[in-house]
Amino acid sequence: MSKSLDVITIGRAGVDFYGAQIGGRLEDMGSFEKYIGGSPTNIACGTARLGMKSALISRVGNEHMGRFILEQLAREGVETTGVVTDPERLTALVILGIRDQEQFPLIFYRENCADMALCEEDIDEAFIASARAVVPTGTHLSHENTRAAVLRALELARKHGARTALDIDYRPNLWGVLGHGDGESRFAASAEVTAQLQSTLHLFDLIVGTEEEFHIAGGSTDTLEALRNVRKVSGATLVCKRGPMGAVA
Repeated sequence: MSKSLDVITIGRAGVDFYGAQIGGRLEDMGSFEKYIGGSPTNIACGTARLGMKSALISRVGNEHMGRFILEQLAREGVETTGVVTDPERLTALVILGIRDQEQFPLIFYRENCADMALCEEDIDEAFIASARAVVPTGTHLSHENTRAAVLRALELARKHGARTALDIDYRPNLWGVLGHGDGESRFAASAEVTAQLQSTLHLFDLIVGTEEEFHIAGGSTDTLEALRNVRKVSGATLVCKRGPMGAVA
């Protein structure tokens, strides 16, 4: 069949409340700016802005924040057919701030949130078949139901000739490795998380992550060793994001 979509992303869809007082602590914030957030939601919007035909597979709540996400996705030109409105759960929220170049305090409100109820039944074969590429992100490999949904989407992508990519998108507390107060943390070692990730890395044509994210995927805090460990289990193109130093493929 012809491919009507360039990319489908899969995973987190939430609302970000950014503290408006740049440089302040979250404790001292008096007002917030509201944006859609979640790595796959951002990728869908970013690729749409670049002229691609993009879509998102996720879930939002049947409430004001869920409607905000759907309406904003539509304004950005993102296809929302794959976004399920969950009748029982609330849309995920994030409260965050910008203190300086190094500190971005962050609290995830994702307890039993809508997007983590994504399941295999939400993956429509014809929809996946309509895409040239399928891009899940790491958080949705962290729980049994969402992992099953991602694996189903990857299986169908392969079946229908689509390319596959992973944004490792490692947030330790979303894997249960750190606590609620550590939302800002981008790395904590976990042999269990490394094993879970490595069991799926062979399914991707492209893997993208920061140095810390490759540390968790490769099971080493030595970046080159971590990349070699990833290479042992995957033939994917690896893109390591290095902040102000750019990226290395």
